[in-house]
Amino acid sequence: MISELTEDRVVEGVFAVRTKRKLRTKAGAPFLALELVDPTGRIDARVWNDVELLDGRFAEGDAVRVLGRVERFRDRLQLDVRALESAEVDPASLTPSGRRDPEELKGFVEFLVAEITHPGLAATVQEVLASCDLAAFPATPDGHHSYAGGLLEHTVGVATLCRETAQLHPRLRSELVLAAALVHDVGRTLELSPGPAFTPTDEGRLLGHVHLGLRLVEECAEGLTPAQLAELLHCVTAHHDARAARSAEASVLYHANQLDAAAATRPVD
Repeated sequence: MISELTEDRVVEGVFAVRTKRKLRTKAGAPFLALELVDPTGRIDARVWNDVELLDGRFAEGDAVRVLGRVERFRDRLQLDVRALESAEVDPASLTPSGRRDPEELKGFVEFLVAEITHPGLAATVQEVLASCDLAAFPATPDGHHSYAGGLLEHTVGVATLCRETAQLHPRLRSELVLAAALVHDVGRTLELSPGPAFTPTDEGRLLGHVHLGLRLVEECAEGLTPAQLAELLHCVTAHHDARAARSAEASVLYHANQLDAAAATRPVD
């Protein structure tokens, strides 16, 4: 398993190809730059020899059997591939996944949704969440929570932070900020294809997850007045841009999103 790899170890294992690029060295020789994944993590890999032969054996998203040696390059482990062939394994089974129980996280989501008593907001959030599978996608492809279920984990984290903040500051419209937190990243389910590669869809590449999320919320918001919908959409719009926030609830969502991402990725001594 990738999480168990150590420097100078010879490895033979089955992995999924998350990314594949054909590049050239400074001397002009071709090589393949890969990112390989399994349920425990990801590792960069390089194919230096027999490049043309091996290149035709697999594509991004395929499962491959690899023989290689683990090396250290720029303080990161990297796999020097000596042999590679296609593997008769479902690539989806090799998708990196989180360590938290998805059923437990879904229970947290149900609890948080039940906290919303405003009929329009509650109906909108329920319909949005029913139309997508947070447990199948990452919160980001390469940043924080970048594994299957990461989107579900991140949503619970951000929504919980927003809920607690609203309890500390009664001036906030608690149901608005909680509803916005629960749907703020649903666009990821439309932006990305399923694992193991999580490559952008055609719409995702052109529009991004924020725009796609806004569109999904609008499609599910029949129970909201235009003003209420505008408040909810504004929170989602500004969750990556503090300067764009025009309401306290939008600002709280932005900071909760940043805090959960930092807590998941910053080194811990």
